Amino acid sequence: MRIDAHHHLWDLAARPQEWLDESELKPIRRDFGLADLREVAGAAGVDATVLVQVLPDFEETVEFLALAGESELVAGVVGWVDLTAPDVAEQLDRLRRGPGGERLVGIRHLVQAEPDPDWLTRPDVVAGLHAVRDAGLVYDLLTRPHQLTAALEVVRALPDLVFVLDHLSKPDIAGRIVEPWAPRLSELAAEPNVVAKVSGLVTEADWERWTVADLRPYVEVALEAFGPDRLMVGSDWPVCLLAASYEQVLGTAAELFDECSAAQRDLVFGGTAARVYRLGDRR
Repeated sequence: MRIDAHHHLWDLAARPQEWLDESELKPIRRDFGLADLREVAGAAGVDATVLVQVLPDFEETVEFLALAGESELVAGVVGWVDLTAPDVAEQLDRLRRGPGGERLVGIRHLVQAEPDPDWLTRPDVVAGLHAVRDAGLVYDLLTRPHQLTAALEVVRALPDLVFVLDHLSKPDIAGRIVEPWAPRLSELAAEPNVVAKVSGLVTEADWERWTVADLRPYVEVALEAFGPDRLMVGSDWPVCLLAASYEQVLGTAAELFDECSAAQRDLVFGGTAARVYRLGDRR
């Protein structure tokens, strides 16, 4: 199976997206629904997808699960719960008992927006992550490079929780900055309970002038650190549309992994995501 391991959807009438108010985001300030996804994914030969939360909103996850439950395309949902609350286990149970609850595969928080670089290591957050682990889910890490130190600490504190690093922690590709992102990424990758998504890279590059060559050094670092069995490709659609089409993003990923064997490419473009998110068990 070819799996898009990371994308979003939103309906502005049902759930306003204030983050889209910035002028440079105007090209994606419109609705993106399941029909839109089917069109672009089908054209790109994608068999299944993982829908990822956009807002820190429990009800958004409820809606995403119901949508996934009625879709053969959306095989899993990475949702949101308040990790700082004392009732994380109960929140997760509510999600699983609702429509499409069997499609819940993981939890994510917008850590990149937290002003505290050590937010992930707060005792209440760690307690919430224990509940995620106990529920048999994975945790998607949405961090920036300066937050990787805290990410490493929490990953080591929960060795039996699988962490998925989104967007390779958003390196500054436009600025061609590799250090200290690269050694921090490699240190995180040394922990066996971490995998990573090659996703969201085109929007970390120059939106107008990026090339495959601009992205390659960052993907090479990730491939060396994680290996193909711990990497998965995601489109980050529709955010990617700021810099590239859905088909361009997946085509670029194919170029970036062109020196891998067929078996390795099968892992990066589907096998890793299916295994980590246990997608076969939930469809």
